Amino acid sequence: MTSPSFPIEKSDAEWQKKLTPEQYYVTRQQGTERAFSGAYWDHAEPGAYECVCCGHKLFEAADKFDAGCGWPSFTQAVDEETVEIREDHSHGMRRTEVVCSRCGAHLGHVFTDGPAPTGLRFCINSASLSFDPTDSESDEAAPEPDQTDE
Repeated sequence: MTSPSFPIEKSDAEWQKKLTPEQYYVTRQQGTERAFSGAYWDHAEPGAYECVCCGHKLFEAADKFDAGCGWPSFTQAVDEETVEIREDHSHGMRRTEVVCSRCGAHLGHVFTDGPAPTGLRFCINSASLSFDPTDSESDEAAPEPDQTDE
């Protein structure tokens, strides 16, 4: 079976050079970090979560919630095109895998036991994410344009 094509493709050696061993294991080998061990499971700061492999913006901090599962959990992705959803039958289970739509990185899984309004719980490995605190909606009003009468 041919693997799907993504806009960003690299060799295993290139990914291994770019990523830590844990990031490589999780994102390129469909691994899972231990619950409550990742950097973002209890992280609560305004900003955005991006793919550690390619920098693609995936989730907003405003959509993050504490699911009590030990992994960062979100009610939705930034938009429908940000992630790709696939059936996952590994480890004798039936789950729905979430991958980055830009580079194919394994992010985690999505479940239908999340809170309203979506009812979804995107359960994502911290090792698959980086965090950008500057990529959030600012509480400050935009400066007024110069309104001079000439």
